[in-house]
Amino acid sequence: MTEAHARRTPGTPCWVSLIVHGLTTTQEFYGALFDWEFRPGPDQLGPYVRGLLHGEEVAGIGQLPPDRHLPIAWTTYLATDDADATAEAVRSCGGTVAVGPLDAGEAGRLAIASDPGGAVFGIWQGSEHIGTMKAGVPGTPVWNELVTRETSMVAKFYQTVFGYETEAVVSADFDYQTLHLDGVAVAALHGVGHALPRDRGPHWMTYFEVADTDRAAARVVELGGRVLQPPREGSSGRLATVADPEGAVFTVIRSAPGGGPAEGSA
Repeated sequence: MTEAHARRTPGTPCWVSLIVHGLTTTQEFYGALFDWEFRPGPDQLGPYVRGLLHGEEVAGIGQLPPDRHLPIAWTTYLATDDADATAEAVRSCGGTVAVGPLDAGEAGRLAIASDPGGAVFGIWQGSEHIGTMKAGVPGTPVWNELVTRETSMVAKFYQTVFGYETEAVVSADFDYQTLHLDGVAVAALHGVGHALPRDRGPHWMTYFEVADTDRAAARVVELGGRVLQPPREGSSGRLATVADPEGAVFTVIRSAPGGGPAEGSA
């Protein structure tokens, strides 16, 4: 598992956020699971808080309007120097821009988009440095991975829009490509074919570091969530796929010392 690319080169995953129905109960869940504290954030999209760990920002949680019924899922944001230009590139390469670009107060400018396969992601042009907590500390996002049907179908899209270089894992039965910027692996594409959940479709998966994967998975259940894939050993550490009480899916992982990207772990 590699750390987040600190320079925030365009294309680097730089933030994760979640929009839910019950903002207070969701704060209680993640506060108890990851020891996050919360403070108000930009409210252009409605009530919104930022989760903090040791005083540093790690993630955002917002509240859906009562009349909106959208899938509850963590969204990975990719950095850009120009949200409007990136949004136009998304459209010209076969993707869709659903929200924005719009200003998020003084924090920056954002858009919500989806790739040609339908996987939703965010675009973030920051005027301030959000997501400042060092990756690798328990409770922080440490990896972001697109789970899709086939990587070749979307790799060109991400390469064109964000300038990634890709490195494929050579295997007859494993479809996995890491995305590199300046020689650093910052994210990955994982093709799972027919194993793609029918109720979710292609999606970006956020991995959160934990001190003890088994204990974290048990704690998710104690707090009203579910374990979707029990704790298991992967090439990058011990991990489990879980869902919070509203159904947002994420992965908890205790990274192996010196572990690389999450190859084969999703």
